[in-house]
Amino acid sequence: MLFTELRFVPFFLLVFAVHWALRRDAGRKLWLLLASYAFYAAWDGRFLALILASTLIDYGVALRLQQPNVRRRLWVSVSLVANLGLLAVFKYFNFFLDSAADLLGLLGFQADLPTLRIILPVGISFYTFQTLSYTLDVYFERLRPTRNLLDVALFVAFFPQLVAGPIVRASDFLPQLRTPRRIASIAFRPALLLFLSGYIKKACISDQLAPWVDSYFQDPASFDAAAAWLATIFYAVQIYCDFSGYSDMAIACAALLGYSIPLNFDFPYFATDITDFWRRWHMSLSRWLRDYLYIPLGGNRGSLLFTYRNLALTMLLGGLWHGASWNFVLWGALHGLALIVHREWTRRVDLPPGLRSALRPFGMAATFLFVCLCWIFFRAADFERAWIVVRAFVLFDGAGEQTFQASLASIPVVLAALHACARTGLWRRGMLALPPWAFAMVLGCVLAVAQTFTSPGLKPFIYFQF
Repeated sequence: MLFTELRFVPFFLLVFAVHWALRRDAGRKLWLLLASYAFYAAWDGRFLALILASTLIDYGVALRLQQPNVRRRLWVSVSLVANLGLLAVFKYFNFFLDSAADLLGLLGFQADLPTLRIILPVGISFYTFQTLSYTLDVYFERLRPTRNLLDVALFVAFFPQLVAGPIVRASDFLPQLRTPRRIASIAFRPALLLFLSGYIKKACISDQLAPWVDSYFQDPASFDAAAAWLATIFYAVQIYCDFSGYSDMAIACAALLGYSIPLNFDFPYFATDITDFWRRWHMSLSRWLRDYLYIPLGGNRGSLLFTYRNLALTMLLGGLWHGASWNFVLWGALHGLALIVHREWTRRVDLPPGLRSALRPFGMAATFLFVCLCWIFFRAADFERAWIVVRAFVLFDGAGEQTFQASLASIPVVLAALHACARTGLWRRGMLALPPWAFAMVLGCVLAVAQTFTSPGLKPFIYFQF
């Protein structure tokens, strides 16, 4: 079920109405849990067993970790092996076998390794990291385990962010479940504006750019260098609007039900360097990788080479988290290398404040172009097509004759201007200052206009494949 499809409206209205009609907090939580399972089962009910398994395993492990004289490393390993094992089987099994077969082929051995026809469960990467945060926080003694199985189950399966994030921490969400929610405390207007913003990003921008991006990356050798530039920038806009649009709608739905989930994007394309970009892009994943991978590896508590090794490993695994492909690994490696280079630059070069401010626009442009270059490997189906796009993007060496109409070049300019306006917050503050009747009227008009820019066919969110 997509946030942008028509059937989501009656589903959410029913969930909202029953949730706030129930008087007892336990009843509300049980209702939300059942609604979350129904939401996930709308894709494939068979995979509910995986969510239930993760929930029960981590619930039991967390309680066990609290007991005295227990082998804590052994029990936290049970959680890691169970959750990451499920992820490895469903997402990476064939990838690892194919890679092993290719390696054996390079060494001169013929390998006919078996493959499995496996359907990737929607959202498995997200809820696996989410439920792992519970046992890891208990293990690191950042959080006390809860004996309320209903709370743990709702934390794992809460439907707004279940299939594509943000990745919610147990330490952030479980405390909210201990306090009854109050409808009087809901900020309805900001939540409705955020949902509308996410809808416009996804349905009116991302889905509209998708046909041009798809046509180019399907056969990049047929297009010229100008098309490579335009398609790459279009994809940078598409993936941002698609993913941040989902996050906005998820945060808004959770807020309307009385719960807070974290911000996931903070205008990342205005970042002035690659470190700043990763503070703004997919923030919940960045923080998860920092706290549960980079810091446990040793972080920066050692030599410079030790720190850079940890940073490189974190970004490599972050790339692999996105998908079972060497393209994603290379994407992570490029970002890891860029983060290392930037750290070394800031360590060695101390620019005067005035010059640093003057160079900010150049840093923003360079960061955006580098991110776009990396997106090529993220989007291309294989290395062969990726290198064709890279040659056209970097060397302006596009061998094909097809091109996009020149008028399309105005679209990124218009969208950048609108994005800059959105960053000022003037639209949001203006809407919140309106009287209720005017707010409702303007909101309805904007939604009606947005419908005219919505594609007739529904397109899944890009991050559903991860």
